[in-house]
Formats: sequence, structure tokens, C-alpha cells
Amino acid sequence: MSAERTLVFLKPESVMRGLIGEIITRFERKGLLLVGAKLIQMSVDQAQMLYLAHSEKPFFQELVSHVTSSPIFVMAWQGPCAVAIARNLIGATNPTNAAPGTVRGDFALNVTPNAIHGSDSAESAIRELAIFFTERELLNYSKPTEQQFLLK
Repeated sequence: MSAERTLVFLKPESVMRGLIGEIITRFERKGLLLVGAKLIQMSVDQAQMLYLAHSEKPFFQELVSHVTSSPIFVMAWQGPCAVAIARNLIGATNPTNAAPGTVRGDFALNVTPNAIHGSDSAESAIRELAIFFTERELLNYSKPTEQQFLLK
């Protein structure tokens, strides 16, 4: 099975609450490979590009304002089925529906400040990664313990 990449970022409330390390640990323990990461202040242009599909919805401006309000921690994760695996770790968009043990189930109370964003498809991941990372910023490597699986 070939590896895919996905975008995940920790929203302002997760950064401000000091949850970066704990959330990264969950993704690493699952077996995904961190291939890019940085702490940034998202621009309004980046937020509008990211959430373009929601531009006509009533919550669009609130979402843009929220993710640009303070720093976020943006990450690129890689692995087989990385998008689906990340979405399972993240949990349902509405934290009241998110299972305990997921990031949103454990750390979020509301829909807009719901702790974390993750790409919802492989196509979205490609588009979203390009908003925050250049190809040069995304590393290509594997862990020695996982190289045997990449050869098959």
C-alpha cells in the first residue's frame, strides 16, 4: 500500500492550551510519519483558500476570523491511508458527537473552536498542503523500522 500525505493543523485554542506535544504524540503512536511542521500565523488569504468550499455558508467569516486570530501549528503527516487515519484520530467535527479518545472528543467543546483541522480527502490534502508548505519543506524519509513495509 502506498503512502499518502495529509494536512493537519492545531487551531489557536490547542496552541494556547499547550496541547501540541500531546496531539503530535497521538499521531506518532498511531504510526504516521511527520514530514513537515511549523508554527505560523495563518493569513486571511490562506484561511479563505483553505475554507473556500464553505465561502457561501453563514459560518464562513467566523471560521476565517477564528483560525487567523492567533498562531496555529500546521503539520504534514504521511502513511498508508493517512487521510482516513488522521480523520479517525481527530474525531467528528461537532465535538458533542466525537468519541472519547479522539482529539475533539477529549479537547473540544464547540464546533468552530474544535481543536484541530484535518483534510477530508486525498484531493483536499494535496490542495491544502500547498497552501501551507512548499515541496521543499516536506521531507521524504522513512523510519528504519518501517522500511520493510515500504518495500512490499
